[in-house]
Amino acid sequence: MSKTITRRSFSEALPLDLSHLPPLLQRIYTARGVTSRSQLEHGLDRLLPYHDLLDIDKAVACLFEAISYQKNILIVGDFDVDGATSTAVAIRVLRSFGAKHVNFLVPNRFAFGYGLTPELVVVAIEQFNPDLIITVDNGISSHAGIATARDAGIKVIVTDHHLAGDTLPLADAIVNPNQPNDPFRSKSIAGVGVIFYVCLALRRFLVDRNWFVEQSIPEPNMSHVLDLVALGTVADVVALDHNNRIMVSIGLRRIRAGQCAPGIIALLDIANRNPVSLVAADLGFAVAPRLNAAGRLDDMSLGIECLLSDDISAARVMSKTLDQLNSDRRVIEADMQVDALRFLKKLQLDDKALPMGICLFNEEWHQGVIGILASRIKERFNRPAIIFAPSSVTEIKGSARSISRVHIRDVLADIATQYPNMMGKFGGHAMAAGLTLPRAAFPDFQAAFNEVLSRFLSEEDLNPVLFSDGELHLAELTLETAELLRASGPWGQAFPEPAFDGHFKIAEQRLLAEKHLKMVLLSDHNTLIEAIAFNVDLKQWPNHRCETVHLVYRLDVNHFRDRKKVQLIVEHLEAISFS
Repeated sequence: MSKTITRRSFSEALPLDLSHLPPLLQRIYTARGVTSRSQLEHGLDRLLPYHDLLDIDKAVACLFEAISYQKNILIVGDFDVDGATSTAVAIRVLRSFGAKHVNFLVPNRFAFGYGLTPELVVVAIEQFNPDLIITVDNGISSHAGIATARDAGIKVIVTDHHLAGDTLPLADAIVNPNQPNDPFRSKSIAGVGVIFYVCLALRRFLVDRNWFVEQSIPEPNMSHVLDLVALGTVADVVALDHNNRIMVSIGLRRIRAGQCAPGIIALLDIANRNPVSLVAADLGFAVAPRLNAAGRLDDMSLGIECLLSDDISAARVMSKTLDQLNSDRRVIEADMQVDALRFLKKLQLDDKALPMGICLFNEEWHQGVIGILASRIKERFNRPAIIFAPSSVTEIKGSARSISRVHIRDVLADIATQYPNMMGKFGGHAMAAGLTLPRAAFPDFQAAFNEVLSRFLSEEDLNPVLFSDGELHLAELTLETAELLRASGPWGQAFPEPAFDGHFKIAEQRLLAEKHLKMVLLSDHNTLIEAIAFNVDLKQWPNHRCETVHLVYRLDVNHFRDRKKVQLIVEHLEAISFS
């Protein structure tokens, strides 16, 4: 699939407020909408105020009552990393505030599905007899489960960030910036950020009432859980607006300093990542998949226990199990991807154009891995993808991933409006969603999905675009520039890591691990630079006739035997001239 390379635009008149920065950083930041120095300040005092969140006072009142009377508090999480870190934050903070009876329950996706269901409430009552349930990273669509809990005399606080439906559940308090009429400005905050904000408000409430002094409890420092907030925020791929960047930046600093949960250290260690040089991408690509594997293949309780452990030896044991689960997940995913690509290739060979949205179901696919496969298909074909797997004799479960121009939950809401009896439950946000479907409705859903997408997309929208921050001069292709850019994040969703493009001559090329292209490049000034392109098309590369290439690349620091040097991580590789 051909790709369009577009250079990011920025104002030639750079803001005076950024004049203290190197010109390259000024250019990069302004292209990402930064116009003032304050948008680059990452102190806790720059966080948006918690009192802007609707119902946060109600949530604090419920929590204070539960802690004051030492009632049974149950945290109900989700089976992804955002849910796991949200659960760990809630438990760590509430215990540090003096709550003695705090437990957690995370639904097994294969037995209960997503959220606080009536069936899960029954289990909660049998196992924990809670007086208060707090949902984290879920609950906004759990109408029936919340009603069941309240009928049993249990209070419920919902903390969530997913988009609300037409009606809200009848909880005692709902803290969710994406509920109607909520004035909180950071609509992209992750679930872990929401529960962190609730804890911030509760701490202030307790301080004002002299609670910690009266209880002889050291006043907790809320920055101590920002390592978990950073992990959950990055893993959930939410937009890194200024508020999210503050929390991620502080969390990263704490991890680099070793001031974090032992479970994070253990997971970084088993992934061969050095905490001292950690960047946000390491959380997303090294730590998150290992935690997610527990929820995908087994039970996220293991991942939560790893994050809650204060014993590094115990955390290392759990991280080994998580690492093995992740290896198993990779094998399952690879087999599923082969099946999916074989089907799509046959579709193209039959002279049928790929639909605007790819919607696939296979009886043999694993329910816990469909989200990853949807991401892979979306990235490969640059169009929204929904992958389905069996969930019962009569029902299938789908996981959707979208491209930047399509709000996938809005698409599902449109389908539900036009075809009210087609889908079961659905929910999510702009880039990811989940749904259930009667098996017999799958062909009709495929058609409806593409019909609705055609109103959101044109064929041109499906042409992949690579964004570049322009060319780098030779003086900028240095280790110092690479380290400057690493330190100038955090980079992530909607605040992308800088990428550049340019022409280079190939001095050397060879394959690594039979799928990655390692190159030595020659710049216009005959300076040698190392580069690597991962998972290249082996039908095209290596190509020893190719003399000149056009690259889109990121600058990286390559650590090897205690030495550091600059390396280009190639995002796009195109042959320009041949011998």
